[in-house]
Amino acid sequence: MNGAVEMIIIHVMGGLGNQLYQYALYEKFRMLGKAVKLDLYAYKDAEGADREWRGLELEWLDGLTYEVCTQAERTAFLDNSMKLPDRLRRKLFGRKSRQINEDRAYMPEIFEMDDVYLYGFWGCERYYADIIPLLQEKIRFPESANPRNAAAAADMEREQSVSIHIRRQDYLTVADGKRYMGICTDVYYDAAIRYICERVEQPVFYIFSDDVAYAGERFCAPNMRLVDWNSGRESLQDMALMSHCKYNICANSTFSIWGARLNKNPEKIMIRPLRHDNYETVELARMRENWKGWVLIDADGSVS
Repeated sequence: MNGAVEMIIIHVMGGLGNQLYQYALYEKFRMLGKAVKLDLYAYKDAEGADREWRGLELEWLDGLTYEVCTQAERTAFLDNSMKLPDRLRRKLFGRKSRQINEDRAYMPEIFEMDDVYLYGFWGCERYYADIIPLLQEKIRFPESANPRNAAAAADMEREQSVSIHIRRQDYLTVADGKRYMGICTDVYYDAAIRYICERVEQPVFYIFSDDVAYAGERFCAPNMRLVDWNSGRESLQDMALMSHCKYNICANSTFSIWGARLNKNPEKIMIRPLRHDNYETVELARMRENWKGWVLIDADGSVS
């Protein structure tokens, strides 16, 4: 970079769960002694950036710190300057982008790279397994103005609490909803609940969902509690409450995956669907390797 210090730049995108993946990768590179920055362009500068519905939720967390790349650094790494000399050079000689795209579940070679721009979600557990305690300390939630959250957290710490996350509304309505539906089936949830009940005495299940009417009707046993009071900016309190539960049953959603990951119970059980979306190719042996410590259950209720 013309004598400049080599660094890694990580593109940030998506909602809170995905943003936490990219932040976690940032912390992993810092642990390795690399110079690294986050690129917040998608939330700050991009044309049409939606800062209200899906803003930079990392900013909503309590005291989270990270370095941010400049526009000049971003332009240099992506070679997308619109100055006439640069446009002519690209036309004659091609683009000199240093962008590396995520193209499979786990790419350990990125840790051997320098001076690259990383574009992807980076959700594999193997990237962060060794720094989970660090992430649990750094990722802190703001105090909620709603006293129901503090009361629920206290109950969760006292009980054999289990979070259950049901994500439905956007999966039913967005254009590519078929990518995510049919994974967390009733059979999946029944198998996950059964797995917990066989190992935990007197579990109390806390139900989190973006479709509270459905969730309240579907999960209505005496030992089930519907958490239906957090919305808007307070919605991240649902993740905070999931992390207070002693055990976690996740949807195919990065939101509840992080709720489980931030759970500090040393005896925790974390359950997630074997498949995150319907377009991925799942190799069972590789999934077990990539998600050590997790219980994997498929849509038919089979436990891996």
